[in-house]
Amino acid sequence: MKAASVVRWIVAVAAIAAMLASAISFRAGAQSEYMQGGRMPYDAFDRLARTDLEVPGGTIRVAFAPGDIALSKEKLLDWIKMSARAVTTYYGRFPVKSLRLLLVPVDGARIRGGTTWGYRGAAIRIPFGRDSTEDVLRRDWVMVHEMVHTALPDMPDRYAWLSEGLAVYIEPVARVQAGDLAAREIWQAMMRDMPKGLPLAGDQGLDNTATWGRKYWGGALFCLLADIEIRKATDNRLGLQDAMRGVLAAGGNHEQDWPIERILATADKAVGVDVLTRLHDEMGPKPVTPDLAALWRDLGLKRAGEDIEFDDTAPLAAIRKAITEPRSND
Repeated sequence: MKAASVVRWIVAVAAIAAMLASAISFRAGAQSEYMQGGRMPYDAFDRLARTDLEVPGGTIRVAFAPGDIALSKEKLLDWIKMSARAVTTYYGRFPVKSLRLLLVPVDGARIRGGTTWGYRGAAIRIPFGRDSTEDVLRRDWVMVHEMVHTALPDMPDRYAWLSEGLAVYIEPVARVQAGDLAAREIWQAMMRDMPKGLPLAGDQGLDNTATWGRKYWGGALFCLLADIEIRKATDNRLGLQDAMRGVLAAGGNHEQDWPIERILATADKAVGVDVLTRLHDEMGPKPVTPDLAALWRDLGLKRAGEDIEFDDTAPLAAIRKAITEPRSND
């Protein structure tokens, strides 16, 4: 009798193990369908159930890949709405009329890096930790970063610094303008991180140097300098925000392929000054090292231990305030 019980116990354990292995295999297989390769799985996405979110100027079609998640889908949809609000605040409307947004649950409790495509319609895929909390979503920058990519025409990889630089620079500014982030926090981050974008030995300009620092923070530094120069040339009436709205108004979004010259010329035309083209002529083919210490001083930014202080008497203090002032979605 004891031997029979042992046999039954072994059989039961084996059956449970097989079921768990099957479940794990199914989950891994389901995830691989949505995560493998560097392409958006459009066909797989279109087979999933979707929730449509209407935003100013467009519709976000949200689908969840198979997998368990700790938060309710309503909380995740709120995160998407919050991110879309920041982007529409910056651009005046959502950059594309229709966006496929695929969320793929993965292990952990953080938002992983996303990817944006436009070759069969605008699409974003974001792997997110199945154990993510509301606080993680509230502080997330990835969703806004990827949505910003939808507002720029596709370009050759050589100019990825402009695409990534715009996303790095605009994401926090848009969140501040929408009221989701404090201005002090992003200026502090810029002072800390912009030096990562300065040229190092052997640099050959933004167009010809594909290092991580130059691609992301070198591009962001280009955008900050462009924003300041546009505002100086227009008595602080217009900025990079108006220039990039001009690209969007001319039909330029991530579903289009434009050369960089057309993007910059269209942006310059929108603000009536050739700042972006001129800066690219200077910083694209050769290394340029701006004096960041002087720039922070002129913007009225002072380090105070781990914090910063604002000097509103500084020459460019009004420009600093204008970049991050709260805005409505007009």
